[in-house]
Amino acid sequence: MAIKSAILLAFATSVILVLATGIDAGDIAIYWGQNSNEGTLAETCATGNYDFVNLAFLPTFGNGQTPMINLAGHCDPYSNGCTNLSSDIKSCQAQGIKVILSLGGGAGSYFLASSDDARRVAAYLWNNFLGGQSASRPFGDAILDGIDFDIEGGTNQHWDDLAKYVSGYSQRSRKVYLTAAPQCPFPDAWVGGALKTGLFDYVWVQFYNNPQCQYTDGDITNLENAWKQWTTNVPATKIFLGLPASPEAAGSGFIPESDLISQVLPAIRGSAKYGGVMLWSKYYDDQTGYSSAIKNYV
Repeated sequence: MAIKSAILLAFATSVILVLATGIDAGDIAIYWGQNSNEGTLAETCATGNYDFVNLAFLPTFGNGQTPMINLAGHCDPYSNGCTNLSSDIKSCQAQGIKVILSLGGGAGSYFLASSDDARRVAAYLWNNFLGGQSASRPFGDAILDGIDFDIEGGTNQHWDDLAKYVSGYSQRSRKVYLTAAPQCPFPDAWVGGALKTGLFDYVWVQFYNNPQCQYTDGDITNLENAWKQWTTNVPATKIFLGLPASPEAAGSGFIPESDLISQVLPAIRGSAKYGGVMLWSKYYDDQTGYSSAIKNYV
């Protein structure tokens, strides 16, 4: 009887754990593409740690420029060498992972000169990375799941237009997801206006390199206040806590795994818009094992 009772107790405990985690279960998003020592895209998805992979970046586009991706040492877009990623992208998607093209980044040549310019960029994205047709698709016949706005320069004009035009390509059979990576000071200086459209599905807010709204040494106040601003005022489906995956990944804002699990996540997971954690980047995550350490708590 004692053995039977122990088995029943263990079963009940596991059910409670499943129910508890199911209520607030979050996802992990990762940025991949800016370090050739971070493994392949297929290897990244095979870890089982990530639900979203942002391909970083398309840093050149708009204002009449010829768009060009930059995936560091992973492939050479100038020789059409990135089409080999097609099978990796499909492998990720077969595991239920959404693969998204990230526009912009911290260094690049991009801005939108007009609403018409935004329309042209949207058409390029649709035909070359999404469900459209083009003779020069950088990733071959793989169809990405959406577009990420990691806009950190240029101007703050016409990103709302780009969001509307890209979203307009969504079809009932295949949705085009829109995501964004704004800085934590609210509202974001670059895409604050675009986020007001309500067209964004996932917003991974960068809670780093901005001391006024990030966690510091046991003090969650600034982060929690900013989190409430974002989850209250941004009409997105889910908001993610964007973090550096190691102390070296950003100038400031790294949160030790134990602090994240014990202090930060319990304070923000109650939000109806809580989506999970975004990490910069796969290379730094490899150094620390951060995603593996937090995965069961997100």
